[in-house]
Amino acid sequence: MDIERFREACLALPGAVEEMPFGDDVLTLKVAGKCFAFVSLRGDDLDAYLKCEPEYALQLRAHYEAITPARSHLNRQHWNSVYLDRGLPSAVILHLLRHSYRRVVAGLSRSQRAQLPPLPWDEELDSALL
Repeated sequence: MDIERFREACLALPGAVEEMPFGDDVLTLKVAGKCFAFVSLRGDDLDAYLKCEPEYALQLRAHYEAITPARSHLNRQHWNSVYLDRGLPSAVILHLLRHSYRRVVAGLSRSQRAQLPPLPWDEELDSALL
């Protein structure tokens, strides 16, 4: 998946905004001021950092070579590096993006969640990939 398609998928999520608070080489995607995705724009690898439930993260890392513990200073228990350019199917990437978004939204206050539009997909149909 290319960076522009990934960026468009992020911005299509309810309340999503993009920022670059860490400089021109890290795209940050947020909902209600909380990060749900980072994309490194430097180096040869095109990878996104996505939040993930810890046990599910371990399963994904064991199953897919293109999913590893997050690099940099993010909590590796809760964040994965998802390599967008290593043959991972787009459906998997989009599932993980939605998983990250849902994890962040779940941590928002009730009033913050109430201000967001409804999700554009059926959560039950977007089940785990493993």
